Amino acid sequence: MKKLILLLLLSSPAFAFKVLVFSKTAGFRHSSIPVGIEALKKMGKEKGFEPSFSEDASLFTKDNLKNYKVIIFLNTTGDILNSEQQAAFESYIQAGGGFVGIHAATDTEYDWPWYGGLVGGYFVSHPNNPNVKPAQFHVLIKNHWATKHMPDTFEYVDEFYNFKNLSQKTTPVLSIDEKSYTGGKNPDFHPMSWFHEYDGGRAFYTALGHTDESYTNPLFLQHVWAGIQYAARIFQP
Repeated sequence: MKKLILLLLLSSPAFAFKVLVFSKTAGFRHSSIPVGIEALKKMGKEKGFEPSFSEDASLFTKDNLKNYKVIIFLNTTGDILNSEQQAAFESYIQAGGGFVGIHAATDTEYDWPWYGGLVGGYFVSHPNNPNVKPAQFHVLIKNHWATKHMPDTFEYVDEFYNFKNLSQKTTPVLSIDEKSYTGGKNPDFHPMSWFHEYDGGRAFYTALGHTDESYTNPLFLQHVWAGIQYAARIFQP
């Protein structure tokens, strides 16, 4: 019996850190949120982090956020935190916390400039008829922790955001080729994923993650896992 218990302990991943996955919406609600939650549950078991899932903004207090190494905004939309909760989140980042934004995290908190700097830009539009379509992506930094699992150029099917107020202080790692699809509105340069140090903390964002299929796609999931590791300060830029 003792040997069996030891083998079970050795075969189970140790939870190295805790992650809060926040998916509150005050605008459009993505039907892929439940699929994303299940994917992050599975990722946590496989990679050895402990995710908690909530849409309760009252969790955003200074004392509670200290429990988490990384906070993920999973397809959040609209105005989701009040002023006290915003202040708690700012303090969390300023104390060295990590943030990962997935897809509609840029369609969130338009009237909170600090958050706009953290996430790195804001959603302004996306192609329609259809809004989900294939396009070509380009890896901007090869042999990088965020993209080393990706081919230099690849096709991906998703809903492709156009952005406004893109920060010049982020490091983009993926861009989309607007010549490969219709509806792009950032012709000079259209980044789709980036990272940066921000106000004492770290932030990673990917515009992918609209569709259910994204959350079973190894290319996307490995990209998110890389971002989580960066935000948790496992990776150095």
